[in-house]
Amino acid sequence: MQIPTLRSPEDVRETVQRLGFLPFFRNEIPGFSIEEHTPPALWFTEIPGPWEWKGELARDRDLIYGKFFRGRAGFLRRDWFAVFANYRRDGYDFDARFDDGLASLRDKSLYDVAAERGSLSSKELKVLAGYGKGGEKGFDGRVTRLQMQTYLLISDFVYALDRYGREYGWGIACYATPEHRFGEDWLAEAYREDPARSKERVYAHLQGLFPEASEKQLRRLLGD
Repeated sequence: MQIPTLRSPEDVRETVQRLGFLPFFRNEIPGFSIEEHTPPALWFTEIPGPWEWKGELARDRDLIYGKFFRGRAGFLRRDWFAVFANYRRDGYDFDARFDDGLASLRDKSLYDVAAERGSLSSKELKVLAGYGKGGEKGFDGRVTRLQMQTYLLISDFVYALDRYGREYGWGIACYATPEHRFGEDWLAEAYREDPARSKERVYAHLQGLFPEASEKQLRRLLGD
């Protein structure tokens, strides 16, 4: 499977639309990442590159960005995200997962703040969920787990401004629930499918893209 050289956010968008999935960083499957197909001159230089493109792409309503690949970031096409959500959630909305003892109270507290408030920067979410100075610990691990389970996604990035009003720094992730961003009903169609069948479809799609990949490589990429 050929991935072209990625020189612009449009190149990334077109590649995600074509493949359905695209991890940000190199991983268990050689050649399956934005990192491996972007010229070195576009990384951390004055020329905008993937690190700068990710905010624009995260706002695209046909793409979904988050830590979906063994706790690492990447993009999913919106229709494939629905399939991922059905298999990763195993048919549970978050409240049902908590009621059945499959989620911790601390995960629920974090999720509830995000669900109630809409899109929040990580700084805002930390404070509102009690992870400020002297508060709870383990924010990064919990917010990553909620993304892997598809209960949260990264909806945007915000930047600090210098005294001239220019953005600088790495960018601060903003988190939202998929339901907040796209509406409560958009996953309903995917929920009609058995979660095990959704998982089979994800694996079959990846195997079709990378027939040389072993089942172990696929499991590691997906974090199963």
